[in-house]
Amino acid sequence: MTSLDDNKAEDILTIDLRGKSAMADHMVICTGRSSRQVSAIASNLLDRLKEHFRLSARTEGKDIGDWVLIDTGDVVVHIFRPEVREFYQLEKMWQESGQTPAV
Repeated sequence: MTSLDDNKAEDILTIDLRGKSAMADHMVICTGRSSRQVSAIASNLLDRLKEHFRLSARTEGKDIGDWVLIDTGDVVVHIFRPEVREFYQLEKMWQESGQTPAV
């Protein structure tokens, strides 16, 4: 979360997936203003994960920068451009109705 905040990611949202999905315990969704910023946020997060936690996460979409998925095992991070995030609306799919976003 600190890495995302330090790199000026916007609208950072954490969704607790425990008991809802076997794929991960938590999902983090955030937005970058441009493809370049989305890719930079992802690169910096991957560097921090490797440096601080010795994690080599799986990634998809980093070269294009519209939507980057980072899978650390227990946590899945989605970094979107605003238009792409609005189109897919992952938050609505995973949040229970009436649930307030955890930021």
